[in-house]
Amino acid sequence: MLAAADAASAVVTTHYLHFSDLHLNKVALDLRYFQIRWYALSYIAGIMLAYWYVNQLLKQPNAPMAPRHTEDLLFYSTLGVVLGGRLGYVFFYKPELLTNFWAFVSVWEGGMSFHGGALGVMFAMLFVAWRNKLNFLRVMDYVSCGVPFGLFLGRLANFVNGELWGRETDVPWAIIFPAGGDVPRHPSQLYEAGLEGLLIFVVLAFLFWKTDARNRAGRLSGAFIGLYGAGRFYLEQFRQPDAGLEHLSWGLTMGQTLCLPMIIAGLVLITWSMRKPTAAPARV
Repeated sequence: MLAAADAASAVVTTHYLHFSDLHLNKVALDLRYFQIRWYALSYIAGIMLAYWYVNQLLKQPNAPMAPRHTEDLLFYSTLGVVLGGRLGYVFFYKPELLTNFWAFVSVWEGGMSFHGGALGVMFAMLFVAWRNKLNFLRVMDYVSCGVPFGLFLGRLANFVNGELWGRETDVPWAIIFPAGGDVPRHPSQLYEAGLEGLLIFVVLAFLFWKTDARNRAGRLSGAFIGLYGAGRFYLEQFRQPDAGLEHLSWGLTMGQTLCLPMIIAGLVLITWSMRKPTAAPARV
């Protein structure tokens, strides 16, 4: 009877794509004694693309800062996204890593929290804005427009790593991930790349280039924070939560719980931007 069940399971799983059949390698370049992984490259590429794009936005009238300020933002935001992202992942999802130093610092193996990285970048922007006497909300507006690059590439890297896969499903495009057991799952990393990366980028680009949003302090960053929070909250129904964090005592996953403050903050910023007059040109 058990043999029959195993045979039936094998028949079912053969209808779905196995992740191993994609022949993806998490290592982009193997130098024998040193490996460069796609996960690390995705962070580097995302940060550099954001840096380039923000500089393009600053060429438009009424910019809140000068191009020289983006160099400081590049440095401090990189520290913020790496340190904040890793610390957020450890404290929110994997506190057991605190007892293993090597596992804690092995960022290249994967394991970053967007919520932690967002806090890290926010502190970086606060510091740069304070030191240069810039309007923090408007700086955050421009930086927010570049963040989707990193989100898109980071989710693709998650897929290449075969990590952060989705919940079990029977949809035709389901994939069997080796680390997720012999069951078909949602390729939720690709859903997140499309929603958190592509869709949010398009919405922010439209707001920036086709409306007066860039002159309304807090509107672009509010749209980004609110859209990400709402999108991630929705996608949590497809993404497999970390063990023990699937259903917290209040009925939500950890990911959904962390998104609620983002949704609220996004709405507050958008409302604030509606009450404020058009921003005055910054002194750069």
